[in-house]
Amino acid sequence: LHNLIRERQTSMQIVWTQEFLKYFRTFFGLAAVVLTTGAIKRKNPAVLLPILPLSFVFSYHYDMGYGTLLQRIKGEAKNILDTQNTLLELPKGPLILEDLEKTRTSQSNFFIEK
Repeated sequence: LHNLIRERQTSMQIVWTQEFLKYFRTFFGLAAVVLTTGAIKRKNPAVLLPILPLSFVFSYHYDMGYGTLLQRIKGEAKNILDTQNTLLELPKGPLILEDLEKTRTSQSNFFIEK
């Protein structure tokens, strides 16, 4: 059940990215034309600087929606699970029943005292 929910959420995220990219592509193209025209008219190439961060945003969303970003993320996740699983450990180790019971009793005492 959790896997089905995760798959649906991932597919919604991919579709959202593809739809976002349709609008951003238009904005990016229009901005590139306007900034290039402004740089030519003013003879100042610094006017083109906003294209740089916009191109990074465009590239990321294109890779997410139509590229291989998700496959690379899955590969890195497998790598972490296989070789760096110490990164996944909880602080103070896994939860045990005694810890939960201590927390529950301390919280119930807190509410009783007030």
